Amino acid sequence: MSVIMEGLNIIRHIGKGKGGNSYLAGFGGREVVYKEMHYEPCDTYTFEANKLQSELRDYKRLKSIGISMPELIYYDDVRQFLIKEYINGPTIAEIVGGNAMKDVYISQMFEMCGLLYANNLNIDYFPTNFVVENDRLYYIDYECNGYMEEWDFENWGVYFWANTSGMAKFIETGDHKYLSENAKPHKHGSEETVERYMRLKNG
Repeated sequence: MSVIMEGLNIIRHIGKGKGGNSYLAGFGGREVVYKEMHYEPCDTYTFEANKLQSELRDYKRLKSIGISMPELIYYDDVRQFLIKEYINGPTIAEIVGGNAMKDVYISQMFEMCGLLYANNLNIDYFPTNFVVENDRLYYIDYECNGYMEEWDFENWGVYFWANTSGMAKFIETGDHKYLSENAKPHKHGSEETVERYMRLKNG
């Protein structure tokens, strides 16, 4: 990768999402995440013309209602990238796949949901979008959308958080077929775990 900006040192690729590629980098004497927008088509989501501006707007909105997220450090609208705080810990995907879920992470997710739903919002509840550092849950993406019941945590996201075997296979292969079909999660086999998680919400 060519020099992006003075003082930024790319260390390694972290992952690729619907909207961009993320890299662990060094900047200003600390580790950060450098995210470069891409404009590849996505079958399950329609983006605005300027993905970066959309993310910046979503970041401000989520920050204003108290969602735990990495701090935005810098952005470049011309070259379509941003730099944000690096949250050092496992993703919820890794925790689910490793059968290491703790009730406290589910409780924190429901606390986030309370803030989101009160503001008529959903976020992307897929487990790769969450990282745990010192037992605190962070939403590391900046994307949010208007609330729709079929895409909220209880009706969509929780089934990914409860699918231990499917997540383990997804991490190993990168194939979403172990978790979902046409963006809808597989529910069979996760019902008991989901019921237990829902008791945490209501308890």
